[in-house]
Amino acid sequence: MSDLKTRWDIFCTVVDNYGDIGVTWRLARQLVAEHSLTVRLWVDDLRAFERMCPEINIHVAQQWQEGVEVCHWPSEWTQAQAADVVIAAFACQLPPAYMDAMAERQQPPLWMNLDYLSAEDWVVGCHGLPSVKYKSVQKFFFFPGFQPGTGGLLRERGLLERRRQFQQDAAAQRQFLDSLGIVRAPGAQLISLFAYENTGLASWLDVLAADDEPTHLLVPEGRILGDVAHWLGVDSLAVGDLNVRQALTVQVLPFVRQDQYDHLLWCCDFNAVRGEDSFVRAQWAGRPMLWHIYQQDEDIHLDKLDAFLALYTKGLSPAAAEAMNGLWRAWSAGQPIGDHWLNARKHWPELQKNAEVWCLEQGLQADLAAALVRFYLNWI
Repeated sequence: MSDLKTRWDIFCTVVDNYGDIGVTWRLARQLVAEHSLTVRLWVDDLRAFERMCPEINIHVAQQWQEGVEVCHWPSEWTQAQAADVVIAAFACQLPPAYMDAMAERQQPPLWMNLDYLSAEDWVVGCHGLPSVKYKSVQKFFFFPGFQPGTGGLLRERGLLERRRQFQQDAAAQRQFLDSLGIVRAPGAQLISLFAYENTGLASWLDVLAADDEPTHLLVPEGRILGDVAHWLGVDSLAVGDLNVRQALTVQVLPFVRQDQYDHLLWCCDFNAVRGEDSFVRAQWAGRPMLWHIYQQDEDIHLDKLDAFLALYTKGLSPAAAEAMNGLWRAWSAGQPIGDHWLNARKHWPELQKNAEVWCLEQGLQADLAAALVRFYLNWI
């Protein structure tokens, strides 16, 4: 779509550390790289952005990274020309001055609210519908999703083939793990842990430590480190720390770039992830996983969790589905998951196959960036 000469503005308010900027940064780069669009990414917190893009200069209000114009979204907005397509990520509120600029255009822009990811049934019915209107500018709902009739998931061109090749290349995996200082013990299962604080963690670590099979647990910097430190009986943990308790080795990793995190997920036998961005990337890894969903008021996040589980476990036997449901629900409720983990391990080959099949099925749908571009083409 190199002849699509349009300018796109993406607005991102960093709410939960890295999830919001993680999604919008992936999307912005893909729109530039695969659709040859001119993209401006407005971010209100460049420090959070810097963690996943170290080249960012947090003191510069306008800069270019990987073909994307990155702009600091100031608290006091200065006038900027409105783009042809405007994406408000995760229902963030656009600056009033920018909304006026949209309305002043001779041809109003396409204005979309890129919403949070959900597997709930109502998403299909609401995707693409008009929302509020500001003067002459109509806003539309745009929902990522897992089912036909939604906007799909972020997935770069050729991602699944690159993943397949990497997972079949033992030397490439060893080289990557070596680059992070990870020395995997022979026969040890490799697990990544990226999660919010969770009181259910200790029971899982107890079981892993007491297991007959060794486990190497890789914990990137993040909010779960405090709970890991408490279980280990240490005051704090830092990057590079390595602790061994019986059959369990715990290693703290630095917060890595997005492409490195993909490779980490691809290397692991099991991935515990959180939020939205790492949740989607773990699905593309094709390995069994555990999702720590972001907690919302009145526990409405549990409806989203159950909706996803209903789809994800559809191809499993009743016993394996029950095991996965128990594990995921207990984890998101902060309950002990040790027994649930042991139950899930009884169905490991089936869970491995299901993860790969799910990944390939989702890969048959249009990716989110392509779906956004198609929506614009249909709109004009």
